[in-house]
Amino acid sequence: MSRREGNLEDPQADSSVSLLPHLEAKIRQTHSLAHLLTKYAEQLLQEYVQLQGDPFGLPSFSPPRLPVAGLSAPAPSHAGLPVHERLRLDAAALAALPPLLDVVRRRQAELNPRAPRLLRRLEDAARQARALGAAVEALLAALGAANRGPRAEPPTATASAASAAGVFPAKVLGLRVCGLYREWLSRTEGDLGQLLPGGPA
Repeated sequence: MSRREGNLEDPQADSSVSLLPHLEAKIRQTHSLAHLLTKYAEQLLQEYVQLQGDPFGLPSFSPPRLPVAGLSAPAPSHAGLPVHERLRLDAAALAALPPLLDVVRRRQAELNPRAPRLLRRLEDAARQARALGAAVEALLAALGAANRGPRAEPPTATASAASAAGVFPAKVLGLRVCGLYREWLSRTEGDLGQLLPGGPA
């Protein structure tokens, strides 16, 4: 009887012990993905700028920071929030990015039809943002901090505006979206780093 009781207790103890290495592995894996995608985002931004022509590649060029419906840059106050709340914001931004990147890709297909590598990078970026967003949400669920709020609607207003915009505004909007993609990936990488063993508290 005592042996049977021990067997009933052990699986529960084992599951709580084995959960920690599994969770740590999940955090490391998601952080590694964010790190890799941050590098890809930098490459995407550089290639985007190179293919837009002057004045985009000029050192003196300072593009207007157009607002993007449904997505803003990470705020400085973001850093003062608890890590779970920061990750919720990261996941929401990553969910908003794919339709924006799709709009940029469609516009670039018209403006730069002979730039298949850029178009492929934009398509990959949309898919990768979805994948990382799903990984962050899965991690939040594993931590017991899943986002319970309603999901944001895709930013269709920006999509419509981009389709109707002239060439220069469309290029500036694409630059802004690629920049936001890099910023949010970098922020997500940093926030995930907070959860790594030995990372900042």
